[in-house]
Amino acid sequence: MRIIVIGQAAFGAKVVEALLEQGEKIIAVYGPPERPGSRPDPIREIALSRDIPVSQPTTYKDDLVFAQYRDLNPDLTILAFVTAIIPPRFFELPAKGAICYHPSILPRHRGASAINWAIIMGDLRSGLTVFWPDGGIDTGPILLQKEVEIGPEATTGSLYFDHLFPMGVEAILESVALIRAGKAPRIPQSREGATYEPPCNDRVAGIDWNKSAREVYNLVRGCDPQPGAYGYWQGEQVRFFSAALSQEPTSEAPGTVVAVDSRGVHLALRGGRLIVAKVRAAKGGKVDGAAFVAERNLKVGERFHGEPEKGE
Repeated sequence: MRIIVIGQAAFGAKVVEALLEQGEKIIAVYGPPERPGSRPDPIREIALSRDIPVSQPTTYKDDLVFAQYRDLNPDLTILAFVTAIIPPRFFELPAKGAICYHPSILPRHRGASAINWAIIMGDLRSGLTVFWPDGGIDTGPILLQKEVEIGPEATTGSLYFDHLFPMGVEAILESVALIRAGKAPRIPQSREGATYEPPCNDRVAGIDWNKSAREVYNLVRGCDPQPGAYGYWQGEQVRFFSAALSQEPTSEAPGTVVAVDSRGVHLALRGGRLIVAKVRAAKGGKVDGAAFVAERNLKVGERFHGEPEKGE
């Protein structure tokens, strides 16, 4: 089959590499436009290293971009980690259609931050879906799905890189084999259980210290590594990473520093403690929690807040 891959980042590059290793014919790769001063996207690098033509349109709504795509005459288009808006005509043109990887068990957690929300909302299982895009937001018929348990200490980063990334590459290879054999199903998504959440950004990542210990912990690990759940100390935004939850009780107000040790900064919660190993302030990179405390002369008994305190 004549395959076009639209994707980006390490996942897109790995899909291209895996397809080539399996003997597939990739006639073109589409990736994101270059950003001034940034490194070339990995999918561009792997494509050029294998003499595969690369296109990096700033928009897929341009008729000329579609005309060039149409002239390639693809049999199958694979969407491997795509954040751009792609019109349905790109899915309808290939002889065998188009398939898309999504890191959730659809129809639950549609949208751009599916992995984050699975953890933030306390899901015990996650997984991936390969589906036939139809122009809606993750609404097309399902080709296949795979599930994985979400461990109690999993973060968005660990769930993706340890499980959903490698599983996703294998799922795409399996899907291509089913399509070639004429055995790929198109199972309509159920309307029951469908959810759609917004992007996980700073509008989501602010900590409400009045929530339960489990809810705060889920937010912190769901925002790790990006964007980083945050609180405020002396008016400065501080993000928390590599956190653990302790059931050890405390009578201090939520957000209060109750201890500092080799594990990190212990913050009081409603029903436990958040032990933060890494923090990142507004300026600078991640540092050990204990180092941050020493550098800022933060003392036991001082408190993080959900927003800058008045007057700061």
